[in-house]
Amino acid sequence: MDSLTFAKAVADETRQQIMSLLCCQWLCVSDVVEKLGNVSQPTVSHHLAVLRDAELVRTRRQGKQIFYSLNQDAIAECCGVLMQNFAPEKAVIPLQNVIPV
Repeated sequence: MDSLTFAKAVADETRQQIMSLLCCQWLCVSDVVEKLGNVSQPTVSHHLAVLRDAELVRTRRQGKQIFYSLNQDAIAECCGVLMQNFAPEKAVIPLQNVIPV
């Protein structure tokens, strides 16, 4: 995913709230609607579709329901790319790439 797609996907406050909810758990649309409290089911479904298209959420089907969870690997990768592009002096070098002296 490119950094522009990532930025557009996370630019919306409701999507950020949804991402927080999905951070460490699997939830279906109705669970997300219930936890947000002030967002309709069609709106939540739309935001989940945006996040899914950006590959920021994972999905799994259980019966007729689809459950969503945050794709933390994609988040980390995109943040790393942003750092390399815009803050290379602050980018952390993984320890496995450091050659001992």
